[in-house]
Amino acid sequence: MFHLQKTSCSTMAIFAVCPTTAHAPRFDVQRGRHAIPLCLLIMFAVCGTAQINPGTVETQKKRVIIRAGTLLDGRGHVSRDTRIIVEGSKIAALDPKASPVDYDLRSFTVLPGWIDSHVHITWSFGENGKNAGADGTTQFAAYQSASNAWLTLMAGFTTVQSVGSPTDVPLRDAIATGVLPGPRILTAIEPLQGKGEKTGTLDEIRAFVRKQKDAGADLIKIFASASIRQGGGMTLSQDQLNAACDEANKQGLRTLVHAYKDAVRAAAFAGCTEVEHGTMIACAMRESIRRAR
Repeated sequence: MFHLQKTSCSTMAIFAVCPTTAHAPRFDVQRGRHAIPLCLLIMFAVCGTAQINPGTVETQKKRVIIRAGTLLDGRGHVSRDTRIIVEGSKIAALDPKASPVDYDLRSFTVLPGWIDSHVHITWSFGENGKNAGADGTTQFAAYQSASNAWLTLMAGFTTVQSVGSPTDVPLRDAIATGVLPGPRILTAIEPLQGKGEKTGTLDEIRAFVRKQKDAGADLIKIFASASIRQGGGMTLSQDQLNAACDEANKQGLRTLVHAYKDAVRAAAFAGCTEVEHGTMIACAMRESIRRAR
């Protein structure tokens, strides 16, 4: 994945790391092959481009002051023994004299929570690499999704971008309302599937984008290429991509385009925000993509 445009999205989260993990409690992850050392995680995640839907609320309302022994601000600066002021879900300021302190993390290193920009957080896979939920019950799939969210949070990711599944929505909203622990989720809900003429007319494509917006999508996922296992050929025309990306821009939504080969250049000329995967690009194509930006 790479960005074709800058966005206003920024993370406002706190991830505190122990100076040593020798005695840290451990949480087993799927299949028990790995373990994640849990130090301390305090999350106040916010993203400027997230769409907060009706019915969802910010779970943190009060003012919180955190004392950090070492602070890595995510912009290349390091501060010692400072205090972080959090108001609601936003980091408001750094003030070494702020009081009273709610969380004393003088023995910790504190840094912004990480963002994973391409996940399928409600999917799960079996030992054979196939979708483990295909033959399972809806209830078990829901538990798997909740587990994925918890493990993602414990790994230090406080915001994730889930690139398309209707089941993302109840999980996102459950986390936003404090029902379940997990990262802030931005979701495309249902992706625009590239099927050539079967995808629809330009007006139908624009209507699809508006429908996703009305359903609460935070972004639009577009398949402009076939699977790499099928050669990765283009599945949308330039005009179709133009319509999808233009309408998303009008709706205030970012666009993520699944693209290989020529579809990468088409996505750039369409003004999309991000290209997912983007492999098999000819060297000569890179210059035209640069000019398109």
